Amino acid sequence: MVRIAAVGDVHIDQDVVGRYRPALEQLPDCADVLLLAGDLTRHGTAAEAECVAREFSDLGVPVIAVLGNHDYHCDQVPEVTSILRDVGILVLECESATVNIDGARLAVVGAKGFGGGFAGRCASEFGEPEMKSFIRTTCDIAERMGELLRDAASCDLLVALTHYAPVSDTLAGEPLEIYPFLGSYLLGQAIDSAPTDLAIHGHAHAGTERGITPGGVRVRNVAHPVIKQAYSVFHLNPQDSPGQRREPAVA
Repeated sequence: MVRIAAVGDVHIDQDVVGRYRPALEQLPDCADVLLLAGDLTRHGTAAEAECVAREFSDLGVPVIAVLGNHDYHCDQVPEVTSILRDVGILVLECESATVNIDGARLAVVGAKGFGGGFAGRCASEFGEPEMKSFIRTTCDIAERMGELLRDAASCDLLVALTHYAPVSDTLAGEPLEIYPFLGSYLLGQAIDSAPTDLAIHGHAHAGTERGITPGGVRVRNVAHPVIKQAYSVFHLNPQDSPGQRREPAVA
């Protein structure tokens, strides 16, 4: 059984440093890897990234992250990414990583994702250049995610890690008016294009923890305001087929 810990939207700055650390010190006892689902900082500054680095480094398990919209706010993404990578946090953006856990190969495909909405209530690549650019951004990310997920299909376990939501299920509780800014069905289509075992995202602070893609992939919203703990843990059995694997949350 592979144990995957995950949390997003921790929004760390100097005032938050140390809040998660006591629980993180226990991580090796209950998880094999930690996934961070974006919005690691409050405003995306290098100084805040230093705080994240202190909080999430040297945990005794691999740490894999994607960035969120907050991490992009101050246009310091290269600096933020470099600071996190310097302490061993693997930051993915339309990239994949493989971790060997007790002989099982876990592949994580990570991307921030973007918005656009969901089937029947979504924007389209039509009209003004600004609208076309908005949707093309999501299309490009989703297409690349799908390629990476399919390329990693031979691994024993396959997890998609995003900040934006791939389904509307996990947005329940958020105002309907902002759904297009919280995620896109295109991300869900990418996830369904491969034998993905689990999809992890954040971003939706007032959303719901559990959802499922149209293709049957389990989706979990691990935004800290939703899970209300330092991280949730999901268990996957590499010996099961993708449709049979279960990942019960552990406090």
